[in-house]
Amino acid sequence: MLRFVLPALLLNSVAYGQTPDKPTPAVQKLHQRVLTLDTHADAPINMQKPGFDVGVAHDTKRDNSQIDFPRMKQGGMDAMFFAVYTSQGPRTPEGHAEAKRNALNQFDLIHKALKKYPDLAELATTPADAYRIQKAGKRAVFIGMENGYPVGSDLAMLKTYYDLGCRYMTLTHFANNLIGDSSTDPDGPIYGGLSDFGKQVVPEMNRLGMLIDVSHVADSTFYDALALSKAPVIASHSNCRALCDFPRNMTDDMIRAIAKKGGVVQVNFVSDYLKKPSDAFRAAKTKVRMARVGKVMTPEMETRLQAESDSLAKVFAPERASLSDIANHIDHIVKLVGIDHVGIGSDFDGGGGVNGLEDVSQIENLTAELVRRKYSEADIAKIWGGNLLRVLGQAKAE
Repeated sequence: MLRFVLPALLLNSVAYGQTPDKPTPAVQKLHQRVLTLDTHADAPINMQKPGFDVGVAHDTKRDNSQIDFPRMKQGGMDAMFFAVYTSQGPRTPEGHAEAKRNALNQFDLIHKALKKYPDLAELATTPADAYRIQKAGKRAVFIGMENGYPVGSDLAMLKTYYDLGCRYMTLTHFANNLIGDSSTDPDGPIYGGLSDFGKQVVPEMNRLGMLIDVSHVADSTFYDALALSKAPVIASHSNCRALCDFPRNMTDDMIRAIAKKGGVVQVNFVSDYLKKPSDAFRAAKTKVRMARVGKVMTPEMETRLQAESDSLAKVFAPERASLSDIANHIDHIVKLVGIDHVGIGSDFDGGGGVNGLEDVSQIENLTAELVRRKYSEADIAKIWGGNLLRVLGQAKAE
């Protein structure tokens, strides 16, 4: 146990099993002044569940939910990118048709929720929208797409998704798709980077003004996309491989390359991307994650996988990361490339959550940790949203 707690104690921060102190009034006021933006929130996963209402406050543990509009307001979260996520299924016409249906349904759910609660939240598609909606005291909901699988082989689908509000797309997910190689496909690469079709996708995203997201992609796909894009790219929810050696994370060279192009790396809150888990935990977690790959999931299969995931969380609870681990990754990026190239992409409702930061209502705790580490208000404003909004404003290639 000591080997997991000691680093946090040395940093005088939140250690395993401890609840952080309530932020001071000064930190709370600072937190309210800055625009807080999270580039990766998997709220649509719960929004697809029968009876779930994103406009009503939920209990994190009882409802297995970390995001809703009331808790966003409670935590002072001004803006989130709701991720239209599709797990990688068969690379077949039938698989792509189902992925498109799934994605379009999620867009529809988001738009219906915003129509139902116009006084609580509003769709945002530009940096100006975010600031305007924040000023109005509402939550700004951007939309991103996690996995290019719903594009299939139809380039025109990019404009369809853009017109529905999508402002970034993660090129791949846990397995290869028609766009390129993933960092974690169990069968290894098939293209050696972007596919020929993927080399059409990137320029079309530039033309539309849709940010290219390189989280989840293989290193070769990363460098192909970076070289091809005329606009800065983002990693919407990735951490530092130097601190946690996992293919989903960015090497120092990759972080430097993103920064050199003007982009930003959004640090996420998934425990096993923040600190290296034991081999047993990583193997068990990977088995659960990959169980969906290439399959059409049934409700029974989803229930079984959820039970397995819950069991793993209990068995390996002592390995869970803490709030200080998030800040360590932010520190690493800042020391490597400066304050202008780091942000936040929590992965709440998709695996994110650490000791001291369990759901969106607790995000003030991260601001408090950044203040404790001597970041200025201007720096914190950049980390919490300014950097990403700057890059979003540069998304459309001229």
